[in-house]
Formats: sequence, C-alpha cells, structure tokens
Amino acid sequence: MAKKKAVKKATSTSKSKAAVKKQPAQKQPARKSSSSKRNPASIQSELKKIDREIVKLVNKRCSMTIKQIKSDPDPRAAMFDPKSDEELREFIEKLNSSGPLTNNAVRGIFRQILSSARRQIHPQRVAYLGPAYSYTHLAALERFGEEADMVPVNTIGAVFEEVNRSNTEFGVVPIENSTDGRVVDTLDMFTRLPLRICGEVLIAVHHNLLARCERSEITEIYSKPQALSQCREWLSRNMPQAHLHEVTSTSTAAQLAATKPGAAAVASHQASVEYDLQIIVEGIEDNTNNVTRFAVIGEEVCEPTGKDRTAILVQIAHKAGSLADTLQIFKKNKVNLTWIESFPLRGEEPGYLFFIDFEGHIQEAHIKRTISELEKRVVRLETMGSYPRSGILE
Repeated sequence: MAKKKAVKKATSTSKSKAAVKKQPAQKQPARKSSSSKRNPASIQSELKKIDREIVKLVNKRCSMTIKQIKSDPDPRAAMFDPKSDEELREFIEKLNSSGPLTNNAVRGIFRQILSSARRQIHPQRVAYLGPAYSYTHLAALERFGEEADMVPVNTIGAVFEEVNRSNTEFGVVPIENSTDGRVVDTLDMFTRLPLRICGEVLIAVHHNLLARCERSEITEIYSKPQALSQCREWLSRNMPQAHLHEVTSTSTAAQLAATKPGAAAVASHQASVEYDLQIIVEGIEDNTNNVTRFAVIGEEVCEPTGKDRTAILVQIAHKAGSLADTLQIFKKNKVNLTWIESFPLRGEEPGYLFFIDFEGHIQEAHIKRTISELEKRVVRLETMGSYPRSGILE
C-alpha cells in the first residue's frame, strides 16, 4: 500500500508540473516611463508648442529692443535708461499679478532680454565692489544684466577710480543701509572725485549663515563689517561660541567658509550656490526690513521722470546758525529732504561738508530756485546728479 501511495503521489506531481509547462506564458504589460506617466502625450505636445512660442517671442522682443535703441539719435546713451527700466518693471509686475511666477523671476527674464539686446550694440562695462556674488554684484546684475561686462574690484575707492579713468562706463557702490545708515567710504569718494549719481538700486538684503559643517562645529564666522553689524543681535544670541572676523566682502567670507574647517560666512543665498555651501540658518538679519541702497555712478545725465532724487554736496560757513539757515531754504521752496550727512573738512580748516539728498529733479523750477538760493548762501556747492527713484527689489 505504501508503494502504491508513493507512485500515485509521484504521478500527481509530474502531472502538475506538466500542467504548468503547458500553460501559455502571460505577457507582462510594457512598463511606461515615469516621464510618460507624469507627462501624457497631450501635455508634452502642448509644452513643446508653448516652448516654441516663448523662444520665438523672446527673440522678437530682443530684436525690437535693438531696433528701438538704434533708432534713437544717441544709441549709446539710450542703452542706459533708468526711467524706461523702472516703467517696464512696474508694467510687468502689474501684468504678473496672478502668477504663479514671482515678480523677481519675471523681472529676471526681461532683464536678460534687455541685457542681451544692449550687448548687440555695445557691451557695457561696470565696476563693482567684488568678488562675484557680493551684494554689490547682485545690485549690478539687477541694473545691467548678466550680459554686461562686470569688473570686480577690491575697494569702493577702486570702483570710483575705474569710472573716473574711463576704464568702465559705470560703477555700482553701496551708499546707505536701513540698519547701519551711511556707507562712509562711498560718501568720502564723492568728496574726492567729480562723478555723478545716475541711478539707484534698492535691494532687500537677507543674510544667511553658510557653512560646510554642522552648526555645532562652527568656531569662526566671516563677513564684511556691515553684514556682521546687521546680524549682531542674532549672532550674539545664537552663536556666542564663534569668533567673528571682518573681511572685505560677503563673497570673500563665502570663499573662506568653503575652504577652512569650522568656518562659516554671513552671505547671500546666491553665494551659497556659487561656493557650494549649505544654508545653516536663513534670514539672520536683525531687521527684517533690511534694505541697502546702491548708487550707480557715471557721467550720464538722467531726464526727469516725475519720481526723482537729487544729490548735492555743500560746504557752509562754520558759524552758529549756518546749518539752520541753509535748511530753511529747502522748507521755503517746499523741497522734501530725504537724507543729510556731515563730514569734517580735511586739513586745518574748521567746518563741515554736507551730503544732502532730496526729492525732485534739477530741471524742475522749484529745484532750480532752491539751488540758486543755496549757491548765494553756502561756501561751496556741487550737484552730484538727479536720478529716478527705484522701488525695493526682493
């Protein structure tokens, strides 16, 4: 009986195997690529159609910009037109009210179109306080675009010298910060060299703690003096163990953080990308409304826009009541002062130079009248330029 059961079991097993062999193999459904799942053919087709249209339109916009500049009586002067740039910024931001692109992203697209068009006519050379991806570099890119020839220099004084010697057409320098106030080196250079302010760029400055190590491993933090000052409270409260070191720029700080063990930098988001650093903490500035105003310096004369500033440098008599009498002239002519800074005169002569910024353009009647009255009262007066006011850029 045992043998029969074993034979029966063996027969049953062999039949089962034969049955399995006889079953036709089932076809497995072809795997669709993840790309196909995400982008069905209809969407891919529509995207390609849109892409063709975008490329066609941006090139058409570039060609029309070139044509517009060349049709101007002075094409090279037409390439620097802060009034038109500001009007375009306001226009495209209104068009972009529904998004989803940010105004910054849309503005960047148009900036590159304009910059490329201008390069076709004449490459603009711009000196700035470097190295690359310092905040001054970002301001220069905002105004002139990446197609301009950017010339990094080590000091604010060197920016002025590059423009004064005609090595570059323009320079970009920081002039004022909402947290720290005046940038002394910039104002001092205006007392030394006869250059104009022919534009401004206002940038919301957000500082970040960047490093290649963990936060607990940071023993040194580098940045330029103004950046460290603008983050003083945060650093004192959150990084008391780290030694602070001043360097010439935030980009130099980022370079050190990228190569030195235990080092960190206070710098921009763009610097983290450029120097392959991790953002350890974002937005460490003490004032969330931290804005730096950058001056565009050169020889260009800007036409009135209706939303302008004028900057002057004056020396008044060194006696009681002189400053009050000078300021009374602005009040009398209903001129709104936006900034006033004083500097001691060099040498043995007692007294002060005053850097004064106010609303209005030098070609407006009440501003002309104000300047004329000031010239009769002060010891020395230099007009440093009228230029369009700029909105704050994120």
